[in-house]
Amino acid sequence: MNSDCERILLDEKMIQARVKEVAAQLDKLYEGRKPVVVCILKGSVVFFVDLIRNMKTPCELDFMAVSSYGAGTASTGELKVKKDLAADITGRDVLIVEDIIDSGNTLYHLKKMLNARAPASVNIVTLLDKPSRRQAPMEPEYTCFEIEDEFVIGYGLDYAEDYRNLPYVGILKRSVYEK
Repeated sequence: MNSDCERILLDEKMIQARVKEVAAQLDKLYEGRKPVVVCILKGSVVFFVDLIRNMKTPCELDFMAVSSYGAGTASTGELKVKKDLAADITGRDVLIVEDIIDSGNTLYHLKKMLNARAPASVNIVTLLDKPSRRQAPMEPEYTCFEIEDEFVIGYGLDYAEDYRNLPYVGILKRSVYEK
């Protein structure tokens, strides 16, 4: 375990088992269709790769870089699009793959923006959900794990660009980010 991790919240086996279950649910949802599966960079990359490898449904992959966070641990509430979609999503099914939903601000504004492009549907799948911190009126259609209100790292999640490569989701020690 990384010395900055207070404790492991979700180990590798738990994560992989749940990702397989959610991939099977998405296969049922998109049966006979070819969704555009959108990875929200950078935090969702690990989850995105594991999810699409477990899906049997043909899909088109695309990437976006959006944020409502600066260098801190709290949402600013303002959506910043750093990289937009390459694909035209008009009339297409879109699946947004997110690492964590906290305040909901980022995904609320992103879903609104994508819906303005006239897709057939926009669904959200998230690895982690913290509904106790929700500020925006949005809920993901698919959630792997609902978690407590802690600052988590690993499996793609970071603090100041560190810890993304940990194979588990852990709780970051407060002493690390309350300096």
